[in-house]
Amino acid sequence: QVQLVESGGGLVQAGGSLRLSCVASGRTFSGNNMGWFRQAPGKEREFVAGIMWSGGTVYADSVKGRFTISRDNAKNTVYVQMNSLKPEDTAVYYCATTSYPAIVPTTPEGYDHWGQGTQVTVSS
Repeated sequence: QVQLVESGGGLVQAGGSLRLSCVASGRTFSGNNMGWFRQAPGKEREFVAGIMWSGGTVYADSVKGRFTISRDNAKNTVYVQMNSLKPEDTAVYYCATTSYPAIVPTTPEGYDHWGQGTQVTVSS
């Protein structure tokens, strides 16, 4: 059983930065592709960024140039550095792992295990 635990959320002013972390346990991490999603109140869960086991990355257009996803396989951890935050980035952020070996899915249905989420609030 895979367990994912996110941390690093909080309240930040517009233009500020946060770094979210997701620690995985229970299964080999280095061979899995990972994704970050977010869900704002009343909205569907949306893809933010993903990273392949090889280090290749994918970003949603809304965060491209502002967010950077990375991973440290030795620590079983995936990160997302969020810069130039905007009020519209306010959401609960989730990390997830997928069993697809060659792609990073951009829809929630492509992922098998999820963390509990961490709240990010950006004030204007």
